[in-house]
Amino acid sequence: MDKWFETSAPDRYELLKNFAKKNRREMTESERVLWEELRKLNCGYHFRKQHAIGDYIADFACLKKKLVIEVDGGYHNEPLQQQNDQWRTEFMESKGYTVIRFNNEEISNNLQEVITRIKEQLFNE
Repeated sequence: MDKWFETSAPDRYELLKNFAKKNRREMTESERVLWEELRKLNCGYHFRKQHAIGDYIADFACLKKKLVIEVDGGYHNEPLQQQNDQWRTEFMESKGYTVIRFNNEEISNNLQEVITRIKEQLFNE
């Protein structure tokens, strides 16, 4: 069975899948940098990029550990976007996911700390 369908809203599956494909082709620089690091982790856990969960598309998701990683650009500082991000996080948490967020500056300026925090989430239950 397609892993997309297992976690996405079934009636919007095709729309979400197409939008996620577009997002994968047009990742931000911070997303690209983090993706390369996630691929190199070699820790026994697999991450998916731009993976649909319900009506939302997570930047990165480890389905086995139910961990979602979001990369936030500058527009995430806007009040309306912060509210939308909160709803998104609450939805994913209601489905059993842990959501951690990093902004572009954290990835650019302190990538090893970002990776350390991700590993802590993966290995500390």
